[in-house]
Amino acid sequence: MMETGSHEKSIDEVVRGLHTDLAMGLSEVEARVRLRKYGPNELRERPRPGFFALLLDQFNNFLVIILIVAAVVTVLLGEYIDAIAITVIIVLNAVLGVIQESKAEQAIAGLKKMAAPHAQVVRDGRQTSIPGRKLVVGDIVLLEAGNYVPADMRLVESINLKVEEASLTGESLPVEKSAKVVLDKEVPLGDRKNTVFMSTLITYGRGRGVVTGTGMETQIGLIAEMIQSYVEEDTPLQQKLAHLGKVLGTACLAICGFVFIYGLIRDTNLTTAFQDGFIHYLLAEQKVIIGLFMIAISLAIAAVPEGLPAIVTICLAIGMQQMIKRHALIRKLAAVETLGSTTVICTDKTGTLTQNQMTVLQGWTGGRGFQVTGKEYAPTGLFTRDGQGFDPQGDADVAALLRGGLLCNDADLVEGGKETSWRITGDPTEGALVVAAAKAGVRRADIAKVLPRVAEIPFDSDRKRMTTIHRYDPTVARTGTPAGFSYPPVVAFVKGAPDFVLDLCSRVLQDGQAVSLTEEKRQEILERNREMAGNALRVLAVAYRPLDAVPENADPDQVEKDLTFIGLLGMIDPPRPEVIAAMRVARGAGLKTIMVTGDYRETAEAVAREIGLRTPGGLVLTGTELDQINDERLTAEADRLDVCCRVSPAHKTRIVDALKARGHIVAMTGDGVNDAPALKRANIGIAMGITGTDVSKAAADIVLTDDNFASIVSAVEQGRIIYSNIRKFVYFLLACNVGEILIVFCAMLMGLPIPLRPIHLLWLNLISDGAPALALGMEKGEPDTMRQPPRPPAEPLVNTDMKIGISVVAVVDAIAILLVFYLGMGRYPGQIEAAQTMAFVTLSVSELVRAFTARSEYLSVFKIGVFSSRWMVGATVVSFLLVLTVVYVPFLQPFFYTVTLTPDDWFFMLPFFFASAIAMELVKIYIRHKRTMMVRERGDIVKTEPSQKEV
Repeated sequence: MMETGSHEKSIDEVVRGLHTDLAMGLSEVEARVRLRKYGPNELRERPRPGFFALLLDQFNNFLVIILIVAAVVTVLLGEYIDAIAITVIIVLNAVLGVIQESKAEQAIAGLKKMAAPHAQVVRDGRQTSIPGRKLVVGDIVLLEAGNYVPADMRLVESINLKVEEASLTGESLPVEKSAKVVLDKEVPLGDRKNTVFMSTLITYGRGRGVVTGTGMETQIGLIAEMIQSYVEEDTPLQQKLAHLGKVLGTACLAICGFVFIYGLIRDTNLTTAFQDGFIHYLLAEQKVIIGLFMIAISLAIAAVPEGLPAIVTICLAIGMQQMIKRHALIRKLAAVETLGSTTVICTDKTGTLTQNQMTVLQGWTGGRGFQVTGKEYAPTGLFTRDGQGFDPQGDADVAALLRGGLLCNDADLVEGGKETSWRITGDPTEGALVVAAAKAGVRRADIAKVLPRVAEIPFDSDRKRMTTIHRYDPTVARTGTPAGFSYPPVVAFVKGAPDFVLDLCSRVLQDGQAVSLTEEKRQEILERNREMAGNALRVLAVAYRPLDAVPENADPDQVEKDLTFIGLLGMIDPPRPEVIAAMRVARGAGLKTIMVTGDYRETAEAVAREIGLRTPGGLVLTGTELDQINDERLTAEADRLDVCCRVSPAHKTRIVDALKARGHIVAMTGDGVNDAPALKRANIGIAMGITGTDVSKAAADIVLTDDNFASIVSAVEQGRIIYSNIRKFVYFLLACNVGEILIVFCAMLMGLPIPLRPIHLLWLNLISDGAPALALGMEKGEPDTMRQPPRPPAEPLVNTDMKIGISVVAVVDAIAILLVFYLGMGRYPGQIEAAQTMAFVTLSVSELVRAFTARSEYLSVFKIGVFSSRWMVGATVVSFLLVLTVVYVPFLQPFFYTVTLTPDDWFFMLPFFFASAIAMELVKIYIRHKRTMMVRERGDIVKTEPSQKEV
């Protein structure tokens, strides 16, 4: 049913052809039928690589290549069991990697669907929001500035609509759109003024359209230009891990080469190679050379943390799912690790710190104030003045104020069947004005008949106001006309920030008459505005201007001048209950919070005090004050900023730059079209999932699904936990690997037989170490995660403390295992496999015991609870049972070169099981002492919250 050539048809022809209705839209039943018939409104992506392609890609890794070479060498040496074991491990690791990558891809695909744009449609006569992929041909869609066009559409209404079509036509400037018929059938896409196309961006105005094409049947679908939201580059963390792997591999090859050459010099007669020839030398020294090769292969395997890539993938995938539970949708993986370094959160006020559920409490007209009762969005309440109720319909000024606020408005009040289920469609601030008018008995449906809208100038963040133009129809019943006030034939209503609107006024409405606006009255209005704002109210002004006729082009400079001021409306937007606690947690975590809002100074300061954001000596700057200071001064004062109010999007970018110049890692929130530059400029851009435009979401790293400041703090905590968990298992695995290298290397230098065979090392790295490492990646976080300062962004993945810990544990492991191996050879003379089995079991069990203490880099295992992690308990129990399996199952013993151990052997090994864990706990004591000394040096060992009196 895709409609072609709709630009040359009238609106009625298009609507009839698509079997839809402009007022009612499609029914939900018909929409479901069409969705099943024509499929979802999405572009087909390129086929993803198949299983074998992904499997092959797993071998394109420096460390894996080392293992492959080791397997080939063992085959050439005739060590077929080791070769088979190495090959099985390589293939198993690759298969696990493919499975985990596939799961991660599926998770990303799921996130991508969640982040996909929604569309405002009319179905069954009601406006509702649906995912863009569920749009069908015939849907009536509402279009607003800042959103992407979700499908190809024929416009049926266009009000100052401009669309950027660069992604389709290459035209860099926005194109003006109109609902008028385009008669030329062969007109190019760029000249189809009455048509908007999927993936193009609405930059100005608003409109309505009927969907004519979806999915691959759209113009963008025909040229198959899929707009991707997710960048598939490695994150800095993944790059650090890849670099770490290369360093380990290179060091391993160097050690292998040294050991092999040293062994040749020490254990063979090299002069034979020069006297009798190289072949004769190889044959004569075959046994020694094979032994040296096996040592080199063991070292290579010991250096490779085989389970690391898979565990990192799993940890990140699990972390992203945890983020969703915390209402944070991660669009770029790099944001996960950057969150742990965040030092400043620049947050909007409305809807993020506050509930964004506006209620008009106060108003002011002609020198007199009034109050409005009621709660939430229920259209029930009283209008009072000086404690006495009055009829707002009988007061010309109040009636004009309420009607002006209702007419210059795009929100609507929707009844859900009972008082508590009233809801607002559209902006909550505008919704509060709709509810206030409804409390006075004025409904949009009635007044729209008397004063239908004929033109408008949409709100933008620079003008800070909105204007609508109406034509008065005296033939309609005068239910919409207030007593004592006469509407002109054409009237423009302006609603916006009081100071901006008042600057455009030359008269004021008083007792239904427009009188000259004196300077005294102007100051009275500004003082009243300050009083209301000081009570944490958000204040809007309403004005009007009679016009001679409807302007052909509604130009703000021509329409928004010589206005008559009607009055003020003050709305309460209470702080979110959870924000005060979140603010306290953020401060304890070393996070500075700055409120960046377009609201008035008094309102912003009142909310900041209430939620505990203000700090002693903190600065409050307005947009005007920001304009008066240069970048150097702003940078110098950046650390003192508490509140920035009356700011524009350009100010947000300057604030981000100033904070970054001070070395801060900045998270910035935004929801509007013009916020995109600041979101891009910040280290972490955070878009609002409910009120945010598609443009802001596309520019952001994180989308908040609940628009809540507490969710930002929660996301920071989860980001810290994810990064900390990755560090924990990297720490754990590297200590294991370095210990294994030392064991093999030192045994060779001491002239001992090899204590651990390649199959033992592979088993240790993948099974004994892999399962606990995975459990470390699922830790819930340490109790003081949000009492630690932010992680320095330049800090390496393996820092100095970790290097010390790795070195200590590796040395202790090497001493313990070599001692067990040496004593084991004495217990079982001539039975090298028995001593190797004891060394293998001792190292396996000691790593499982150390895994419990690896759950924190600095807290004692007894502080965090030995058995407090069910994942760790389960992982160690399973790993221990598997160790017992390869030692005691007869048919596995030849494969793993193990023998049955007696109870006496276990008692002998028992003290060595705890050696590395005790060493780790001693390192933690050193780290805790070092941290305490550092805190004392900074002089902030005791942190106290500022009292409200100090603020």
